[in-house]
Amino acid sequence: MVGYGAREVTFESGGSTIAAVFYRPNRPGRHPCVVMAHGFSGTMDWILPDFAAVFAAAGFAVLTFDYRHFGASEGQPRQLVDSQRQLTDIRSALTHVRSRDDVDADRVALWGTSLGGSHVIVVAAEDPRLAAVVANVPALDMYRGLRGRYRPPHHPGPARSALAAGRLMGPALLDAARGRLGVSPHYLPVYGPLGHAAFSDPALAGLFRQVEQGSPRWRNAFTPRFLFHAPRYRAGTVERIRSPLLVTLARDDSEVSSAFVLQKIGRAQHPEIRIYPVGHFDMYHGAVRDEVARDHRDFLLRHLMPLTAR
Repeated sequence: MVGYGAREVTFESGGSTIAAVFYRPNRPGRHPCVVMAHGFSGTMDWILPDFAAVFAAAGFAVLTFDYRHFGASEGQPRQLVDSQRQLTDIRSALTHVRSRDDVDADRVALWGTSLGGSHVIVVAAEDPRLAAVVANVPALDMYRGLRGRYRPPHHPGPARSALAAGRLMGPALLDAARGRLGVSPHYLPVYGPLGHAAFSDPALAGLFRQVEQGSPRWRNAFTPRFLFHAPRYRAGTVERIRSPLLVTLARDDSEVSSAFVLQKIGRAQHPEIRIYPVGHFDMYHGAVRDEVARDHRDFLLRHLMPLTAR
């Protein structure tokens, strides 16, 4: 275990100031660093601190940040989910840590979860300098990647699910039109009733109540125009990744098709894949989260801090 400190920092991305937290081990020298990319609607005061603490205690510097339009970062309108801007923010975060005197620019890893897991796959395919990549329950494709998802016993069924998805299109069209006109967005809840929110599983109600209470920067709102620009997996992406790659999946993932991810990730060069017998959001809490975080840490140690460097 290594002592560490954490302090707020900022960097620039796309003309906006990005709010971040930098975790630094309490020992001299240049440190290997992990840049962490959040998922859909996530802010850096939710989920990321638990994983960052495990990595920092192992001797890594860690950077967490809020994407533009979210949390403490700049960007108008608020709660705008824009994958291309988020990809730019991740690249800017990498540039920031590689420029720091206390970071070893040759030992920088990229970690992403859910939507952020998709983002890090894209960035890793274009950035061979990365020393390692971790993609946790990555949402590689928000359309084809939904087919074959786990269906829990209380799932509403294909007909109701299709009707609910159709109900989201009207608000998405309205929000997209408002965006083109440059007026305030038409928001939908991240969590709410079926057909009126991004997530509607009744089993998640308690979780999202905890998020609202424990993560003050998080907001239960998003711009549904995202549905027209959600990530689509491009053939050949994982094949271009040259960095060591770990992908961790939830066997019973009702948000992302683990079978689809396995099919695509299997085309990468020697990926490591771990599957846990839980659901998507279980990967972020309790004993399962602790196990996943340890597996991520051990992978990062192997590739960023060989035994001779510890």
